[in-house]
Amino acid sequence: MANNSNLPSRSMKIRTKITMTIVFFILFAFVAGNFFRISVLMNKEYQAKANDQHFGSIPISAHRGSIYDSKGTALAKSATVYKVFLDPKQFRADLENLQKRIETRTEQIKNGTYQPQVQMTTDENGIEKEEILEEQLPASSEAFRADAAAFLADKLQITAEKVEKAMTANNQYSILQEQVEKNVADEVLAFFNQYGLVSLNVEEDTKRYYPQNELAAAVIGFTASDGYGLYGVESSYDEYLAGTDGRTISAKDSNGNELPYRYSKTYPAKNGNDVYLTLDMRIQYYLEKHLEEMSTNFMVKNRSCAILMNAKTGAVYGMAQYPSYDLNNPYEIADPVINERLKTLEEEEYNKLQGTARETQWRNKCITEVYEPGSVFKVITSAAAFEENLIDVNKDSFYCSGSVKLDGMISPVNCHELGGHGAQSYQIALTHSCNPAFMEIGARLGEEKFLYYYDAFGLRVPTGIDLPAESGGIQQKAELFNNVDLGMSSIGQCETITPIEMITSYCAAINGGYLLQPYVVEKVVDEDGNVVMKNERTVRRQVVSEETSAIMRDALYHVTIDNGGGNVNIKGYAIGGKSGTSQRLSITAAGKKMIQGETENADEQEYGASYCCFAPADDPEIILLVLADMPDKANNGGYYYGSKVAVPTARDILTDVLPYLGISPEYTAEELAERDIKIPLLEGELEAAKATLDSLGANYEVVGEGMTVVAQSPVTGTSIAKGGTVYLYTDPSHTSDYTEVPDLVGLTPEIANDSIVYMDLNYVATGASIHREGAVVNSQSIEPGKKVEKGTTIVLEFNVLGGGD
Repeated sequence: MANNSNLPSRSMKIRTKITMTIVFFILFAFVAGNFFRISVLMNKEYQAKANDQHFGSIPISAHRGSIYDSKGTALAKSATVYKVFLDPKQFRADLENLQKRIETRTEQIKNGTYQPQVQMTTDENGIEKEEILEEQLPASSEAFRADAAAFLADKLQITAEKVEKAMTANNQYSILQEQVEKNVADEVLAFFNQYGLVSLNVEEDTKRYYPQNELAAAVIGFTASDGYGLYGVESSYDEYLAGTDGRTISAKDSNGNELPYRYSKTYPAKNGNDVYLTLDMRIQYYLEKHLEEMSTNFMVKNRSCAILMNAKTGAVYGMAQYPSYDLNNPYEIADPVINERLKTLEEEEYNKLQGTARETQWRNKCITEVYEPGSVFKVITSAAAFEENLIDVNKDSFYCSGSVKLDGMISPVNCHELGGHGAQSYQIALTHSCNPAFMEIGARLGEEKFLYYYDAFGLRVPTGIDLPAESGGIQQKAELFNNVDLGMSSIGQCETITPIEMITSYCAAINGGYLLQPYVVEKVVDEDGNVVMKNERTVRRQVVSEETSAIMRDALYHVTIDNGGGNVNIKGYAIGGKSGTSQRLSITAAGKKMIQGETENADEQEYGASYCCFAPADDPEIILLVLADMPDKANNGGYYYGSKVAVPTARDILTDVLPYLGISPEYTAEELAERDIKIPLLEGELEAAKATLDSLGANYEVVGEGMTVVAQSPVTGTSIAKGGTVYLYTDPSHTSDYTEVPDLVGLTPEIANDSIVYMDLNYVATGASIHREGAVVNSQSIEPGKKVEKGTTIVLEFNVLGGGD
């Protein structure tokens, strides 16, 4: 048999089979792998695509939970509104049926076969009669279509193009407008229902609104158009408030057309939970009211803020800033000064300033913005030094020459008393807020221990408050920290911290040494009333001992009673506190030049005026911080000190808050002797009125010859100082006598009293005790020269000259 060299050999056949086997194996593996990827790994994705082909989905909005204050006052609620939508296919069917009805009636009328509907009615005499019901129809279906488009565009405040697009769409669900009020939804439904058309429908939806408008806006926050929280509690507790939307799933035919609603399944929405804050709206109102007064009176440039907190738990009772903004209209600029500036700007500058202003007003100043704390920080320096046994309240003496210059400093640091305080105890140094003394205390601590306590008091990291976007304090890194940083930090001028960090660290110094985590939400409750989350007292750590804390409480109490004019003094209440006036070095051009070693321009320098206080002094229940960031010193008489700006505001707040919280006054013997008299209703028998005033320790002057008091001055409920005079009018036709208010600012208590008595007026005193050496009138409630009724009460605020910052 001949050898045919053209035929494949056995080995070639084997190689071919192997090659083909490998190729087919690779192809099979590829197909199998791809099948596995599609059917297993990407199952959900392709299933979703398939569902999109076969099912339509209509969302059902969940009702967002409400926000309440600690007493149950509603702060944020979701109202029922409506989503208006059109079924385009049914709309076109409605038009066809409407046209047939119009043509049929026209033909019947034409050939005389039209029979209108008749209903039986009863007149006022009880006689039944027939009433013809004339069906109202448009001229044509096209006329109705045009009228409907214009009507919907007008009522729903949308464009005619949007309505036209919905009418011609190839689906069963075209949304025309969302968050429509009930009266509008009823109108558009009635417009279609008058002709028996069923293609327009509405669905319940929710709309967020805020009953208290601007009150606590920075804490509450607001929601975006899609319903999600953007700022404040609305954002930080969004997962609790939002709930879970439901859905209606409807089937589609092979052409992608939605089948009738009987082929649908509804998954109901799960409503959100309600959130209860620790804030009390009455306290919040007091904070915002007095912040506005302070900001307006002292023309504060960089916003003001205040925090009032439970000193034992960290629960925030009030957190305010001024200006605030209306949560129901958050995009409107609330700051009147900025609004005036916006009126003068071109479009590009207008848009830029408007955007910045919005971001600023939405930002919670209490937790997001840092500032130099100034002398309030001396409480932290003191607590650290006492804990380390580096100073003794009774034995140590600190010398102040008026300034101090540390090695490495370009220029000396001055004390507010430029002539110096001389030798002084710790208590006097704290009362005087003496910079050289506290720089010496800082030097005793040393760099390492100072930074240890700085971190222990939580001043470099956020406090952990349950609000979004909290910032942390800024301090020089340990490896770069030197003796100049130590000296300046000891008096609160090197570091920058947030107001919430300042109040929580101060609180740790006086509450037994416990650094607390502040919180604004008390609990979260579901719609069945079950508590699903609750915040309670959280101690981050104990920073100083109870012994140190007791020393600080006593020292700060004596600051208020020894320097009442620069601190909050309220008769009947023991209050501890410390004011501060800081150079705003970190944000002003003058301050940055100073940091770089250039000469400071005093005219350019801005300041922060603050005050932090607590009550009762021996066992603190509440703690309050007030900050006026950059008072306009050039236009308000040069007032920018904490003792002049923040202290009166803190006093006004506590005067309202302490009685409201049920903290009862406890008067000292001196306060009882000076206690003001609250004038009762005296109208009636003259002799009875005289006896009442005698028992109260008040003088009186009878005007008229009658025996019955028909009017009085001051009026019922007014307070006057003991020994003041009440005018009793006994003539029914009397006319009030008027007198002129004298200028009392700068006068001593004795001279001020003589002036008031001479002008037939009364007064009550606030601030420093009128028996304190150096006490003078700092301000008066009624301006000099004003004509007032005799007996009118003037509120006098007394200050002590040379009282610190």
